[in-house]
Amino acid sequence: MKNTCKTSFYIVGTFDPDVVTERLGIRPDRSWKKGDLRRDGTRFDFAHWEGCTCEDYDVYTENQMDKTVSPLLDKIDVLNDIRNNNEVEFFLSVVPELCVKEITPCLAPSMTVIDFCHDTRTKIDVDLYLYK
Repeated sequence: MKNTCKTSFYIVGTFDPDVVTERLGIRPDRSWKKGDLRRDGTRFDFAHWEGCTCEDYDVYTENQMDKTVSPLLDKIDVLNDIRNNNEVEFFLSVVPELCVKEITPCLAPSMTVIDFCHDTRTKIDVDLYLYK
């Protein structure tokens, strides 16, 4: 097994994902509306929009995070308007899957990512998986 990492930006809360797609001009990698059916037959009690996904593994994970936020840097005002007019939260998701035999990646975000997250009130969500 080799190390992998996926980074993406997502929005959760009460909003219309189609409106977010239109406002951002970015097609989501996946999205659903509040009330849509889950695979298990229950309904989602929140909306979700996820996009700008990067799966180009780099031991310097900041490079992946930069690729994820790059298309959003000129959309800060739009994102803040979405946040101010809806009950939403923004997340930068970082999901490394690591093999103990491989080099450990650096998980520190760049200043560009830190500034973006600060300016948009985006939380960084790291979900680490370790395999032997």
